[in-house]
Amino acid sequence: MPDELIHADPWQQLRRFTGARIGLGRSGDSLPTGAMLAFQLDHARARDAVHLPFEAGRLAEELAAEGYTVLVVQSAADDRATYLRRPDFGRHLSPSGRATLEAYTASHGAGYDAAFVIADGLSSLAVHRHAVPLLTRAIAALNGLGWRVAPVVVASQGRVALGDDIGELLGAEQVAVLIGERPGLTAADSLGVYLTYGPRPGRTDAERNCISNIHGQGQSYEAALTTLLFLMSEARRRRLTGVDLKDDRAELGSPDGGGDTPLLQDGA
Repeated sequence: MPDELIHADPWQQLRRFTGARIGLGRSGDSLPTGAMLAFQLDHARARDAVHLPFEAGRLAEELAAEGYTVLVVQSAADDRATYLRRPDFGRHLSPSGRATLEAYTASHGAGYDAAFVIADGLSSLAVHRHAVPLLTRAIAALNGLGWRVAPVVVASQGRVALGDDIGELLGAEQVAVLIGERPGLTAADSLGVYLTYGPRPGRTDAERNCISNIHGQGQSYEAALTTLLFLMSEARRRRLTGVDLKDDRAELGSPDGGGDTPLLQDGA
C-alpha cells in the first residue's frame, strides 16, 4: 500500500539540466513548503550580493601581489544608498578618482591598446569570486601578443559607463569593464564584461559588446576569455564595438572559438 502512494516526479530528470524553477508543484493554492523556502533563500542571497561591501583595497593588494599596477578610484556615488538611487552618479568618476588617473598619466604618460576596469556593479560577490581569474588570463594573453595594456583600475560604486571616463583619461583605444551583474534567483554571483571601443563620455550601450553569465554554473572563464579576445581583436581591426560588431566565429569557420582567429594571427 505505501508504494502506491509514492509517485515518480517526471520533472526530476529535467531539473538536472537547468537551475530554473520548473515543475514546482503546489500545496492547495500555494507552493509546497520546500519550494517556498528555496525561493526565499535565493532571494536573500540576491539581496545580500547587492549590498555586500566591495573590498577594493583587498582586491588591489591581490592584483599588486601578482605584479600588476593598480589604480583605485570611486564613482561620483559616495555610498551604496546613493549608488542604488542615482545610477547616473555611478557612471562618472568622483573628483578624487579623476585626479588619481590624471596624476598617473602626468607622470607615466597615456596611450594604451586596452584598459581593464573592475567595478562592483550590482554584485560585489561576483567580482570577488570571478574578476581576478578572468582578468589575469586576459592580460596574459594580450601581453603575449604585444598589446600595451593600461594599469588595472579598481572602481567602487561603478556602473558600466564609468569605463568611458576611465578609458578616455588613460588614452586607451578600448576598455573592458568587468562588473557584477544584477543578481537573479538562479545566480547571485554572475560576472559580466562590457567592451567599448573609443571610450569617452556619451557612449551608449548600443556601442558596447557584452559577455555575461560568467560564474560557476554559467559561462566558464575559458569560454568568456575566448569570446573577449576575439571581440577585442575585431574591435581593433574594425575600430568599433556594439551592434555592428558580432561574434561571427561560426561564419569564419571557428564555431568553438578555437583555431586561427584574427586575434591569434595578429600580434601587433
